[in-house]
Amino acid sequence: ARHGRGRPYDEIWCVFDVDDHPNWHDAVVQAAQNGIEVAVSNPCLELWFILHYEDQTAHIDRRQAQGRAEALVRCSKALTQQALDSLTDRYGDAVKRAVRLDEKHRKDGSLPRTNPSSDAWRLIDRIRNEGS
Repeated sequence: ARHGRGRPYDEIWCVFDVDDHPNWHDAVVQAAQNGIEVAVSNPCLELWFILHYEDQTAHIDRRQAQGRAEALVRCSKALTQQALDSLTDRYGDAVKRAVRLDEKHRKDGSLPRTNPSSDAWRLIDRIRNEGS
């Protein structure tokens, strides 16, 4: 679908992990200034996988998150069909946990997208809604 401004797309999204990148906040600001949506996982996308199975409210480094996600999903970054099915079945729980993390950060005065956090669900919701 063509966007109202003549672009051959409706939205632009940037998806990234925070990892150890010191300037990720600048990237979020630049994206917003240029009309680009962002889906950030802090520290990494594997946190999003963890949230499908359990709460993670304490700070976690990316290696811990990667190991925990691999144990929960029972595979590594190349997701099996069984892992995808399990993540799909648990999607609603993951969104609730991610939103609760955002609320926790607001209440304790943390900056948005503080570790741990993931708003990968925002992009997934957009994709799901476009397909319906």
